Amino acid sequence: MRVLVVEDEPDMAESLAWGLRAEGYTVDVASTGVDGLWKAVETSPDVIVLDVMLPGMDGYQVCRALRERDRWTPILMLTAMDEDLDHAEGLDSGADDYLAKPFSYPVLLAHLRSLTRRGLGTRPTVLTAADLSLDPAARTVTRGGRALDLTAREVSVLEHLLRRKGRVVSKTELLEHCWDVNFEGGPSAVEVQVHRLRRKLEAAGEAQLIATVRGEGYLIREDPR
Repeated sequence: MRVLVVEDEPDMAESLAWGLRAEGYTVDVASTGVDGLWKAVETSPDVIVLDVMLPGMDGYQVCRALRERDRWTPILMLTAMDEDLDHAEGLDSGADDYLAKPFSYPVLLAHLRSLTRRGLGTRPTVLTAADLSLDPAARTVTRGGRALDLTAREVSVLEHLLRRKGRVVSKTELLEHCWDVNFEGGPSAVEVQVHRLRRKLEAAGEAQLIATVRGEGYLIREDPR
């Protein structure tokens, strides 16, 4: 899951990025409204954490500009102002949710999970395929009741595939959503992660869940073979 954090306070931005990456999210950071707007358009994040008080172009303006461009990425607005009119302006500008500072980190994560479930249609709280189960909140994965020890990157790749179950996902899409924008590797990095993921998913002799579609990418199958 790719998150764009638009926050001009360096300590807050660093804290948010560190915490989200520790949870397995891929995080991009922008410190101004103009940079945030550009990254939102160019990197196609799954969700945006957008501060209101930004230099030059504030969060309301960024939000309106994205909606005017028909960019409907879910947006969680952050602000130090906790007044009804501020909430109303944020929602009227096109934001999907609102969180006043200071906030607790678990609450922020819950808001993000809620937004991503809403943002792309039906979004179950637990992702499944055949006997595989992934809980995005707890970052736990089981197969046939067996707990799997996956790295944060492996969980991120698996989650993206499960959220697009039944669709072929290209290596480029996985790179864009599961690696930071500054990552200099290529499709081979995806191949390595999928290979490691398959070994863990099939360690007890289970059938293959992740199929390779030659020349296109990978597909999660409901009927493993």
